[in-house]
Amino acid sequence: MGKTTLVNQVAERVGLQFRYGSADEPTLRGPGWIAQQWDIARMEADRAGAGGALLILDEVRKASGWAESVKRLWDEDTLAGRELKVVLSGSAQLLFGRGLTESLAGRFEIVHLPHWSYQEMRSVFGWSPEQHLFYGAYPGSAPLVEQPDRWSRYIRDSLIETTISRDVLLLSRVDKPVLLRRLFELACDYSGQILSYTKMLGQLQEAGNTTTLAHYLDLLSAAGMVTGLQKYSGGTLKRRASSPKLQVFNTALMAALSGLTLEQAREDRTFWGRLVESAVGAHLVNAAAAGVCEVFYWRGRSREVDFVVRAGRQLTAIEVKSGRARSTLPGMVAFTRMYDPDRTLLVGADGVSVEDFLSVPVEYWVGP
Repeated sequence: MGKTTLVNQVAERVGLQFRYGSADEPTLRGPGWIAQQWDIARMEADRAGAGGALLILDEVRKASGWAESVKRLWDEDTLAGRELKVVLSGSAQLLFGRGLTESLAGRFEIVHLPHWSYQEMRSVFGWSPEQHLFYGAYPGSAPLVEQPDRWSRYIRDSLIETTISRDVLLLSRVDKPVLLRRLFELACDYSGQILSYTKMLGQLQEAGNTTTLAHYLDLLSAAGMVTGLQKYSGGTLKRRASSPKLQVFNTALMAALSGLTLEQAREDRTFWGRLVESAVGAHLVNAAAAGVCEVFYWRGRSREVDFVVRAGRQLTAIEVKSGRARSTLPGMVAFTRMYDPDRTLLVGADGVSVEDFLSVPVEYWVGP
């Protein structure tokens, strides 16, 4: 179930008259589209009387000048005392958030809808932990998992291509779209690994510079696809200057581009290990996107900690092991000596099972 389905179901349950409009078209809607939808909702609100009405504008950021139009219309209704409630939806949080913070300050509340969790996929589709690790958390793809080729095409064509084309390229200036696409593929291939921007350029074999790559990675992160975790150092300047650790928001992106089936992936110990770590990372970065925490990695000389999570004043260091645990974790020991985290956590092997970690909200593991 996507956000559009969810919003419409909520609208039906609250019992208000509501108007639904979508700007999700191949080309941008004109500035008059929002005013047209708003005028219809106003008439419904006036007819409804004291209860008012609800206006839902889906993918509103794809309408040019949407934030300014919404601000003007909202302020008009506020002055008139009109009971019109408005829900604006968008699929790329940071791209959507620009208009909110720049034009609608003090007029909105954000309800974040992240990728589905393992708990949700298990509850609705009965998935095992292994299925969730490989097939990820796109509910629309669940009926296709018994047909691996069809499932892979669905992820690539219906989700990846649509998101890049409509959520990134249509709404942001991208001078090198081929470079952005190849960066996305590289990030999926290297999810769970630390890679400098210089090495990325060498792998991509495309004209560009590190500043362009960093900007494109930010756009892909804003679209909820892949991100680059920064090194934890206790200092903002050092974190921003570090090589990023690439991380997918949904492991389905890795699996669909790998060319492997679930059975083949389980036999490939290296790939499966990266899949396990990326699933833990995806659980964390989706929580971070909702404002629950901040997620980093740490590396000092040859020692690493997979994830460092800061939630308020609480600092948690997390190591992920998909095989048998070693007797010592030198990265964790070194990090603990340097930063004295409030909690250290081993996921997998002899620690918390991957299934248990993914089954509960991140707040349970990293909160006070």
